[in-house]
Amino acid sequence: MAQHRTETRDDLAAVAQREFGWSRLRPEQLEAMEALLAGRDLVAVMPTGWGKSAIYQVPALLLEHATVVVSPLIALQHDQIAALDGTAAVAVAVHSGQRANERRRAWDAIGRGRADVIFVSPEQLANDDVVARLADAVVSLIVVDEAHCVSAWGHDFRPDYLRLSDVFGRLGRGVPVAALTATASTVVRREISAGLGLRDPVSVIGGFDRPNLRLQVEQHLDDDGKRAAVCERVPTLGRPGLLYAATRKDAEFYADALAGRGMRTAVYHAGLSAAQRDEVHAGFRDDRFDVVTATSAFGMGIDKANVRFVVHASVPESLDSYYQQIGRGGRDGDEATALLYYRPEDLGLARFFTTHTPDEQTIAEVYRALDDDEPRRLKELRANLDLRGRALTNAVNLLEQAGAVLSTRRGLTAAGVDPATAVKQARHVIETRERIDRSRVEMMRGYAETRDCRRRFLLAYFGEALPAPCGNCDRCLDADHPPTGSADAAAVPVDTAVRHREFGDGVVIGAEQDRITVLFDEYGYRTLAMAAIEDSDLLTRL
Repeated sequence: MAQHRTETRDDLAAVAQREFGWSRLRPEQLEAMEALLAGRDLVAVMPTGWGKSAIYQVPALLLEHATVVVSPLIALQHDQIAALDGTAAVAVAVHSGQRANERRRAWDAIGRGRADVIFVSPEQLANDDVVARLADAVVSLIVVDEAHCVSAWGHDFRPDYLRLSDVFGRLGRGVPVAALTATASTVVRREISAGLGLRDPVSVIGGFDRPNLRLQVEQHLDDDGKRAAVCERVPTLGRPGLLYAATRKDAEFYADALAGRGMRTAVYHAGLSAAQRDEVHAGFRDDRFDVVTATSAFGMGIDKANVRFVVHASVPESLDSYYQQIGRGGRDGDEATALLYYRPEDLGLARFFTTHTPDEQTIAEVYRALDDDEPRRLKELRANLDLRGRALTNAVNLLEQAGAVLSTRRGLTAAGVDPATAVKQARHVIETRERIDRSRVEMMRGYAETRDCRRRFLLAYFGEALPAPCGNCDRCLDADHPPTGSADAAAVPVDTAVRHREFGDGVVIGAEQDRITVLFDEYGYRTLAMAAIEDSDLLTRL
């Protein structure tokens, strides 16, 4: 049973001051805390550095029973536990990297009701034994950190996040769920709510604008010229900083090249051991490196205030991912550079990373293992099918999104279609996802090639209007080619549901007077000129 409390904002501020030493809380933080203490589900999107963790840390000290925090990285869990050290809250973690005695002590604290905050990974919650032990504890609040991982259209998608809604039902009926993330476009926020099964959630959205980030794009026609330019420019930028590369090989190339120019470098990618990755994280936090050259695997949950530049040596796969990564710069409020090296041919590599090749044999095998009437748990399916890694989770998620599998509190059941139909429905989901992913790549092209204010383009993608050019991007600072976009009121409001004659149903995610950007259910992002729409009567509001 959910516990409801009615602390005033002064009460919350007093707890924050006494336990954490915070002199003030943002209005958005207070609004989110009040919603959770009132038993409401929550989606909170706030820029990194705004104190998203405070949203659950303060209520955790006031609630009678445990707060369960789903956190994707062990290093991030350690940081969050350290933040609670010295407060009245007892925090523990349960993860695969623990020694046996550490794990035993954590479960003992949980079993005795002494753990106020329990950190677990989504992969741990895919383990029925872990869920059963947590279900024996009494839970007052559930928190999903880095909640954009729920969305197949968000960056850093993690398939185990999509199984969380089933787990939450087992941890306690009516327990409020808080979904926290730093960056989520309108559609990703909707995916988060649907994927987690949130009930009429309160939405608390902080501003997306980071005016201290100078947005720049440098275009190149050949790869060698681009690489040389990156290696020439990065040593001239303020330090420390981050350089994102498309592949592990490129990350290693830039680390070696910049080290040859006298910079203290480290490389980071998923091919390193856990100990090596932890060492890079620690060295970056302690200013032992001038630059970390990394794939997109680096940076989630890292809260470092003095990053002076974020350089992308290649085009990311989406604006969601790009904005999350450049948001790691300038968190202290001082000037920082967000520089993208753009070569149109690199978009082909981004498209490659968005290609989904379904294993139709596995999908059919998983579907045939399910029954129409008798629910099956993932653990049982894994044992019966002997599927390794994420293959089973991916197949189940895909079948559920296709409507061929139903998820209940007791487990998974088939929806009553034949296996061939189930595979066909799953293939349609993948084809739609690929179209949407390709359209996200095209939005990156639009950002790189726009003649308008770059910040205006970027904020429009996240549903936030910028009425005038920002004055702190290369387009605004180019006296010979000032921004051309209109600053007038939008022709169609953001969040308007629309129907296009060719593309079908969608929702407006960005709008200006002369054009709108729509995310279509089946065809992804499209930027449409209002003149063409009106001349041909292509679009209707729903």
